[in-house]
Amino acid sequence: MFSNIKLSSSLNKELANLKFELDEVTRLSDDVQFLNFAMENVESTDQKAISFVNDKLAELEKNVDALYVSTLLSGKYDKNNAILKIHSGAGGTESCDWVQMLYRMYVMWAKNNNYKVELIDSLDGDGAGLKSVTFLVVGFNAYGYLKGENGVHRLVRISPFDANKRRHTSFASVEVMPEVEDDNSVEIKDDEIRVDTFRSSGAGGQHVNKTDSAIRITHIPTGIVVTCQNERSQIQNRETAMKILVSKLVALKEEENRKNAQKLKGESKKIEWGSQIRSYVFCPYTMVSDHRTGLKLSNVEAVMNGEIQPLILEYLKWEKN
Repeated sequence: MFSNIKLSSSLNKELANLKFELDEVTRLSDDVQFLNFAMENVESTDQKAISFVNDKLAELEKNVDALYVSTLLSGKYDKNNAILKIHSGAGGTESCDWVQMLYRMYVMWAKNNNYKVELIDSLDGDGAGLKSVTFLVVGFNAYGYLKGENGVHRLVRISPFDANKRRHTSFASVEVMPEVEDDNSVEIKDDEIRVDTFRSSGAGGQHVNKTDSAIRITHIPTGIVVTCQNERSQIQNRETAMKILVSKLVALKEEENRKNAQKLKGESKKIEWGSQIRSYVFCPYTMVSDHRTGLKLSNVEAVMNGEIQPLILEYLKWEKN
């Protein structure tokens, strides 16, 4: 009798997420049973079998820890896709290059963790790199994992653009928002926005060079401005830009709720929009330092190649304390 009932996209997504979690628990339970059997039956002189069991135990420990961390993702939008915008700070070419490095880092992290990345909008730097880039990370818990990346990221290195090989400090801001669908908590009235069109400067060949398909939407009450030029039609760009605007307003409301909650329980830790959250030092030593959790990683090259999971997991644990 229920075969003809159509579920909303949000309910379908929630069911898919619950199924994913159940399948993961079932898989880990099967792994535990297999390892119990293996440890009971392996011969003490069979070093190859012992090595295999130890490797599987280490893998199981890693997967159980990941499942534990997923239980920390209990926020309203944690299971959603994530929209990230990276914007260069002061510093010209050096800062724009830093934006491109961070963009690559998140793309590599997404690839390593089976997430999909969709480019929404980008603006090239004058000499190199990107002045800004906006992209969507698609996958279960994407926003929950990436929300802690919100803030200012600091780079210290010998600049490849400085003929005198001097050390430079650059900054880029990372904004993280949940992709929001079927959310009635944010209402945007027609008279609250201004829509402008302009000629796209992004990829897309002759089409984007000959038509004013790019869209810029200004939300007048808040001053928030969003742009989209990656889609091939003006209608598609407008739909995507409106989705980003809704996500920005939702993220703004979530931040206000967080601040109010901290006022009620006392200010135990401070995270302000735009505050410096992390430093990536290439010279005179190599170190990635998270200024909130205190975690330090010496392999900065690995981090820039997308191995930021330890930083993400440490933040999620710290956030719950």
